Amino acid sequence: MTNGVDAKLRASPCRQQERNSAVLRFSGALCLLMGLCLLPGLPGFSQQSVTMAQTESTPAPEAPPAVAEEEQPGPGDWAPELLYGILNSPNEEALRALLRAAFAAGPAIIPQLTEALKDDRTAEFAAQALAFIGGDQALDTLWKLLADPRDLNLRRFTYGALAEYESPQATDVLFDVINKSDAEPDRTVTETAVIALTVRSDAKLLSRLREAESKLQDVVIRDDLDNARAVIEARAKYLASPEGKNAGGSVDSAVRTYFIPALEMPPSPEVAPASPARKTGGKAAPAPARAPFKPLVSVEIRSVTLTPDKNRALSQVVFEDPTAMAYYDIVLQKRSGDWAIASVWLGPEVEKVAPSAGHPPTGPSPH
Repeated sequence: MTNGVDAKLRASPCRQQERNSAVLRFSGALCLLMGLCLLPGLPGFSQQSVTMAQTESTPAPEAPPAVAEEEQPGPGDWAPELLYGILNSPNEEALRALLRAAFAAGPAIIPQLTEALKDDRTAEFAAQALAFIGGDQALDTLWKLLADPRDLNLRRFTYGALAEYESPQATDVLFDVINKSDAEPDRTVTETAVIALTVRSDAKLLSRLREAESKLQDVVIRDDLDNARAVIEARAKYLASPEGKNAGGSVDSAVRTYFIPALEMPPSPEVAPASPARKTGGKAAPAPARAPFKPLVSVEIRSVTLTPDKNRALSQVVFEDPTAMAYYDIVLQKRSGDWAIASVWLGPEVEKVAPSAGHPPTGPSPH
């Protein structure tokens, strides 16, 4: 890029000689001025005299050359090679950190992510980052992926981003995906649509989920729909209870509410009958004390990243039960001052050693 400094450096030799002479004259005057300033209070040399002497003997220096303002990079200047290199790092944390950084930049980075969608090497990262950022602008870009001729399986990010829209139109789109799952070659597309519905706590969805399940042949998707019904129904009951109404609006409480079907304490077993009476003064021996309830499921928020306006948050959550650990990326947004789940993205699942025989089962998980 050419700027004012480059133009000056390419000036004619005469012009350069003039400039050098001016610099020498100015340097000599500056040395004289410094010498006068160091003299110990000579008579007649006031600060005004020094200033006048400088003005009379020193030609005014030329104004510094104007430097052109640095131009902001356009949407196409997003460095695909650098981005692709980070995405292929053997360190999985590099990708997660990059996603958090894109989320922290917020909607301002959408033009660059839109350009990144055009490159097959970076399209999946760009679609995932757009789905995390969410909102109308990101969804407009993601919606075009439904007609993308490339075989990159990016449609799931569009359907997952619909979770934050509770409109009838968004609900119909998600059910349309589910109803066509037997003919869908990419099962993750349907699974993402099912997870998007589990963000809701609307009991009106139960009948539609039951109807969709009855029409499908895919056993895995049918199990997902059955699990989704159980989760939505349990969460709706919790939110209608006094405890649910007073749950609060923090990030922690919103995440906990999403997993509440698995976190709920199981019903208290009936009180066991007292042991047979021993003749100890005619009184029956008391029943042995039960051990305190220990939840079999835990939910831990590992990190929270905010957008610049502090109205959206990306939390990394680990859901753990006796059989496995599941990693989630959960996007939240502020609604009427409270945090609420906007979308949920299931990450890696790690199985544990099989529990011992007779280990009590856990409640339904949201995925």
